[in-house]
Amino acid sequence: MGSFLIVGGSSDIGLLLTKKLVDEGSKVTLLVRDEERVSGFPVEFVEVFVGDANDESVVLEAVRACLSSGDGAIDGVAHLVGSFAVRPPHAMNREAFDEVIATNLTSAFVTLSVACKQMLRSGGGRVVFTSSVAGSLGLVNHEAISAAKGGVESMVRSAAATYSKRGIRVNAVAPGLTETRLSRPITSSEASKDAAIGMIPLKRINTAGEVASTIHWLLTAAPDNITGQVFHLDGGMSNVRS
Repeated sequence: MGSFLIVGGSSDIGLLLTKKLVDEGSKVTLLVRDEERVSGFPVEFVEVFVGDANDESVVLEAVRACLSSGDGAIDGVAHLVGSFAVRPPHAMNREAFDEVIATNLTSAFVTLSVACKQMLRSGGGRVVFTSSVAGSLGLVNHEAISAAKGGVESMVRSAAATYSKRGIRVNAVAPGLTETRLSRPITSSEASKDAAIGMIPLKRINTAGEVASTIHWLLTAAPDNITGQVFHLDGGMSNVRS
């Protein structure tokens, strides 16, 4: 049991992660864009805030609520905000690029900054961010998302060093293609889905549950000496050639 904040809690992975935490008796604070998707959780365990993850005041409100639900401490924070933008640079304007960076990287920094300020006061905790296989592997037409997720991974390593002696552990998961609403532009077409699977050594894509389980482990059960790590959930895509 504990007190956890999930930023991007209405995502498919966020819903599964919330259920795992609630089933254990933990209190969960959700920051979401789609309140309807999280309406089924018991109010005695889940508090919901609706807003933009780039709005520091909204994130702070959610962080303070999480602190209150956990008797003045936050056990863990997960940042699950992301977007899907696969276009070459010559077909993407500056505004679209800025939106990818803001959604994936800037909101991650806001969560890190606001949450860690409070966690320092309460003795530490664990923070998990979401990257992508594109953060470490060059993929066609992924320039914007690669820049954003590569930034997330670099930020995680630096933050892990910054807070290593202050009781805060910072890690990331970097999934490959995962069966979620966000990936439907690829998975809804058998041709594009088969092409994507063909690039993966294990010849299958992730389930949302596999990603949620890994994040849950990092938040609750992972050894305390794990920090600054990026866990590649990509079927071997980033490191294996078959």
